[in-house]
Amino acid sequence: MSPDRAAIHVLMGVCGCGKSTIGHKLASARQVPYVEGDEFHPPENVARMAAGIPLTDADRQGWLESLRDRLKQSADAGAGLVLGCSALKRGYRDILRAGAPDLVLVYLRGSRELLAARMAARRDHYMPPALLDSQLGILQLPAADERALDFDVTDDTETIVAAILNQGARRS
Repeated sequence: MSPDRAAIHVLMGVCGCGKSTIGHKLASARQVPYVEGDEFHPPENVARMAAGIPLTDADRQGWLESLRDRLKQSADAGAGLVLGCSALKRGYRDILRAGAPDLVLVYLRGSRELLAARMAARRDHYMPPALLDSQLGILQLPAADERALDFDVTDDTETIVAAILNQGARRS
């Protein structure tokens, strides 16, 4: 069973949690577009992260507003979407919700050791493993009123995608 085709899922979590991998598979299963939030970062943000410099809230503001606008475009069109975005703080998620108030938040979590190992194994990604601790340091877990789906990324990808689809169907 799959959720409403117009549903908007935002997969959140720190680097290395599998947002892109799970997001692509979820979007494919739902037959909706996948949007990689990292692609919306301006070159200055990418350069900072590549140099191992954590982004500030001010650095993230324009990026989050661009993502909000992309979510709004889908919401206004009644079109489903899956977005991968770290969305580490409640305030960041609130900006995203301004574009799609009914979005389904999916929190992907894992141990620091697992996430670090995944990051170390990645190739061709600008985010260095050294930034993992800065992301974990500012991560605000979703609050109860955010009604986030929560998944441990030690589960295999297919199990997580199936559970998201099942949960989404029950929420519809």
